[in-house]
Amino acid sequence: MSSTNKQSRELLDLEIKDAQLIFKTVWEELEVEVGRENLYFPKELILLGGAPGAGKGTQTNFIMQARGLTCPPIVISQLLVTPEAQKIKDQGGMVGDKEVVSILLRKLLQEEFRDGALLDGFPRTRVQVECLKLLVDEINQLHHEFQDTPLAISFRRPTIHAMVLFITEHMSIVRQVKRGQENAAHNKEVEETGLGQVVSLRATDLSEDKARHRYRVFKEQTWDALTSLKEIYHYHYVNAEGPIEEVEANILKELQYQSSLELDPKTFARLSPLPLAEEIILHARQELVRRLDSYELKNTELFIRTVDIINKKFLPIIERHALSGRAIVNSEDLIFEDRLAIAMLIDIFSERGFHAVVDKRIQDIPQRTDLKTGKIESRQKSVFRVQIHFKGSEIRRG
Repeated sequence: MSSTNKQSRELLDLEIKDAQLIFKTVWEELEVEVGRENLYFPKELILLGGAPGAGKGTQTNFIMQARGLTCPPIVISQLLVTPEAQKIKDQGGMVGDKEVVSILLRKLLQEEFRDGALLDGFPRTRVQVECLKLLVDEINQLHHEFQDTPLAISFRRPTIHAMVLFITEHMSIVRQVKRGQENAAHNKEVEETGLGQVVSLRATDLSEDKARHRYRVFKEQTWDALTSLKEIYHYHYVNAEGPIEEVEANILKELQYQSSLELDPKTFARLSPLPLAEEIILHARQELVRRLDSYELKNTELFIRTVDIINKKFLPIIERHALSGRAIVNSEDLIFEDRLAIAMLIDIFSERGFHAVVDKRIQDIPQRTDLKTGKIESRQKSVFRVQIHFKGSEIRRG
């Protein structure tokens, strides 16, 4: 082993020991404060990291909407508001790992994050990565511990997504400085007019040198920490240099729902015998053609009668509703007592570009009244209610 590799290994071992000590201390404090049975952590964690100026703030809401999260994001930099922490951040440096982990874990226990949370800016160091691993291990342990108890729904198997928005050093500096100029101009206007609110202004956004230093801190410390998650959790690398729409498309592609990765194994095993929608529709057109040809060859008479009824009784009503794109036709024709005729009707409409839904309703029709008992004798009548949907016509107004 080379001396460089040996030093790297020794450094990693030291970081792991630091993380174990930090996490053990914080975790024991939590158990004493709230009780082990109340350690309800989020089902899903999205770890959002990125180079300075990569657009984490811009994309945060979009990412949360894509995952169906309605809680606010947890922005680590906003949690660390002590004077000491602020001084370090102004210099483009890093806040202590123990403080970050301690504040974050307590935040995650809040009820609004029960289903999931987006962490903007965590983890940023290898120690924080190791603390994250220990946290996930503990959550999994809680899941197994409580899975056969009434509290099982509160201790679900966690899903972890690590998402990194990446831009080059040049683009990062350009965006940081531009942001600083825009925020400074905005604050000056607020001071002069008294209208609006002053926005925060990073010291690193006011100087190219500080912006460059901040990017290099990211590359030297945070980048390695984030990429180390690649072998453990769902890892999403997103090129964030393009237009917002392009970046959003990349994010959506990365965050596509995968039930086998996100559901509890028992839940997935229960659902897996059911086919996916895309599996059903994959050959839907070929199957439709096959059925229609089969009707023509094997059930010719019934097929002819069904087409004739559609042409004479259904289409006139559909044409009168051409603007709305929706028509409802009630039919008492006995042909539809044959289920094959209903299947034919649905397939014929599908082939012609319509979507039809058939509902059978039984109605009681009074026939006569028994004069002695007053009892009303009725007969039953079948009414087939057919809802037909299609793209309606648009009226242009001059």
